[in-house]
Amino acid sequence: MGYDRKELEVLQEFYSKQLLNSTIPFWFPRSFDQEYGGFLFMRDADGSLIDDDKAVWIQGRATWMLSTLYNTVEQKQEWLDGAKLGYDFLNQYCFDADGQMFFHMTRDGKPLRKRRYFFSETFYVIAAAAYAKASGNEDAAQRARKVFGKCIEYATIPGLLQPKFTNIRPSKGIGVPMIMINTAQQLRDTIGDPRCDQWIEKWIKEIEYDFVKDDIQCVMEQVAPDGSIIDHIDGRTLNPGHAIEGAWFILHEALYRNNDQHLIDLGCRMIDYMWERGWDKEHGGILYFRDVYNKPVQEYWQDMKFWWPHNEVIIATLLAYLTTGNEKYAIWHKQVHEYSYKHFYDKQNGEWFGYLHKDGSIAQTAKGNLYKGPFHLPRQEWYCMQLLNNYLRQNKK
Repeated sequence: MGYDRKELEVLQEFYSKQLLNSTIPFWFPRSFDQEYGGFLFMRDADGSLIDDDKAVWIQGRATWMLSTLYNTVEQKQEWLDGAKLGYDFLNQYCFDADGQMFFHMTRDGKPLRKRRYFFSETFYVIAAAAYAKASGNEDAAQRARKVFGKCIEYATIPGLLQPKFTNIRPSKGIGVPMIMINTAQQLRDTIGDPRCDQWIEKWIKEIEYDFVKDDIQCVMEQVAPDGSIIDHIDGRTLNPGHAIEGAWFILHEALYRNNDQHLIDLGCRMIDYMWERGWDKEHGGILYFRDVYNKPVQEYWQDMKFWWPHNEVIIATLLAYLTTGNEKYAIWHKQVHEYSYKHFYDKQNGEWFGYLHKDGSIAQTAKGNLYKGPFHLPRQEWYCMQLLNNYLRQNKK
């Protein structure tokens, strides 16, 4: 069964209340670091601090989230002030002398770790762009566009960020075109950039032609440079929730292009393929890793349930249903929504636990670490709230 209008209205209210009464208040304002700038996100179930290090990814993501709430929900001064804390910390401490960004910082902004990929930079772009729109800061807009240009270079110039050795088994991952699609979409939607449409089209085509395998009904996480499957453990490993995240980026683009049918078909195929491979038919929830040929997966956490794939699948299935009207996606959305808010949601303290065992029991209680913070969950609740608002407004009784 699909959703009737009343059910969609209830769902919209649910996501709004969860976002504004549970998720955001868990993090803010307690996470504002008024002494050193940025945010303190390493928190246990009750919100107590377990570490004061700062992950650059999440500093950028939270700056984006606060700015986006200010831009789209309410012009709340607390959110704008918080976004400024994050934006200033990123600029003051998180860029190395060579222009690349760090990954892991001390509380007071000393670098601890740097990675050979550029996801810190992509999160900086969306943060600076959203903050520029919220604050009217033209310097932030210029910085966002400049770093976006560097991201394009990192994404397209082979070996620019790689160690200097010859890889006899070269590969490429779906993560780069995926994150660049979303980065360009956010940049376009906030402050605009003439490069966005062209590059989004290029990255969608790369995903379609190299990573989506219609013959075996799968979306690969990693392939050879020519798009062929690498028949080794790493090459065979799938991440269903990640691929479905990429699917909703493509469906989002379809809506931007006035319901582009080709993109709708592509996004829905990706959801179909990876739901079948990722949904745990025994216990429910999305399995973290699978093997393309159903062989054993190397990583020991392969059958755990992580929070963020469920956020992405909630978005993707709702978006697919509202776009196509296909009741299958409403059924899937109900399944993943009910599983997630039953098992991950902390009714006592708010927000979600991050990690469950295969059977849905809590693996550990931390709400924040180097990878988890106020991004996937609040983005899901915000996006679904906005999506349903628009749908209900456009489809009045």
